[in-house]
Amino acid sequence: MKFALAIVCLSLCLATSLSVPLPDNAAQIVNLESDVRPDGYDLKLETSDGTKREEQGTLTNAGTEDEAISVKGSFSYVGDDGVVYAVNYVADQNGFQPEGAHIPNVPLGNV
Repeated sequence: MKFALAIVCLSLCLATSLSVPLPDNAAQIVNLESDVRPDGYDLKLETSDGTKREEQGTLTNAGTEDEAISVKGSFSYVGDDGVVYAVNYVADQNGFQPEGAHIPNVPLGNV
C-alpha cells in the first residue's frame, strides 16, 4: 500500500513538473553522448545556447582503499558579453584544477 501511494505521489510530482512551461530562452540539449563503464565513463554534451562539455572519468587504484575516479575534461560557454569562455580541468586526488585564459593563475604559496 505504501509503495502504491509513493508511486501515485511521484507520478503527480512528475506530471506537475513536466507541465510547467520552460522560458523562451531555456537552452535545449542538441547533442548528448555518454558511455558509462565499470572502469570509467565518457561524456559529451552540447546545448542550443552554445554551451559544450566533454569529460572522461577513469577509475584509479581499483580494488584498494584509495579507489577513486579521476576526471579530465573541458567546457565552454558564451558569456553575457558575447565572449566564449573555455575551461580545461582535471579533478583527482589533488582536487579540482581548472585552467582558462580568464582564470587568474595564483601560485599556491600566495593563497
